[in-house]
Amino acid sequence: MTRIETFAFAAPLWLHPGADGWHFVTVPQDLSDDIRDLTAGHRRGFGSVRVAVTVGATAWRTSVFPQSSTGCFLLPMKHAVRAAEGLQVDGAVEVTLEILDL
Repeated sequence: MTRIETFAFAAPLWLHPGADGWHFVTVPQDLSDDIRDLTAGHRRGFGSVRVAVTVGATAWRTSVFPQSSTGCFLLPMKHAVRAAEGLQVDGAVEVTLEILDL
């Protein structure tokens, strides 16, 4: 039987400093702790966790990655999602995140 774990949260979109223009949403600390506990033994390279994500009407699959300085997971927000949902840096993003591969 496959276990489904889903989390919903709102957090600001931010731009990683650097030339590449990567945009992220930081998963809140309490939810990051829960994800870390749930995925012990199931994480992939660099501690990543496969997830299904929904923001507004847009759904996709990606991975969240742990940020060593905060212990929180980072959700990359690709350009197609930002454009489709009209997301702006510093604007709140309503996220539903489902852990895959449990």
